[in-house]
Amino acid sequence: MAERVEYQSGRRVGIAGHPYSALFLPVPVVCFSGAFLTDLAYRNSGGTLQWVNFSSWLLAAGLVFGVLAGVLMLIDLARLPQLRSTLGWSALALLIVALVIELINSFIHARDGWTAVVPVGLILSAIGAVIIMSHGWLWHESRYGVGGRL
Repeated sequence: MAERVEYQSGRRVGIAGHPYSALFLPVPVVCFSGAFLTDLAYRNSGGTLQWVNFSSWLLAAGLVFGVLAGVLMLIDLARLPQLRSTLGWSALALLIVALVIELINSFIHARDGWTAVVPVGLILSAIGAVIIMSHGWLWHESRYGVGGRL
């Protein structure tokens, strides 16, 4: 079993030994991946506008919780020397890149008509989903090491 992340003084950090950022990081991963899936559904449904609404709300929720998770990640990286590695900082950089891409994607989804999603919105959703999943993997590896367990 993986060791709990602790302060140098020995006190546990976060909930069940996990950094606080771990509470919010799954939300943007799910929301940005879900936005990609709803964009695919929009393209395949022939333009049912409800799928664009789903995508817009998923992008908005992912951005809000992504910013909150990013702030908490920065605090965790500053306070916990165990997380300060190349992987930890790379994970934060990937989160920022994903947030910027999805913010642009959110503005594109605000347009009207078929061009609100196809093709640029769909491509940005796919890129954002891949980046945010890569971020989740890197953040996990920075906390538990390569091949580590939860």
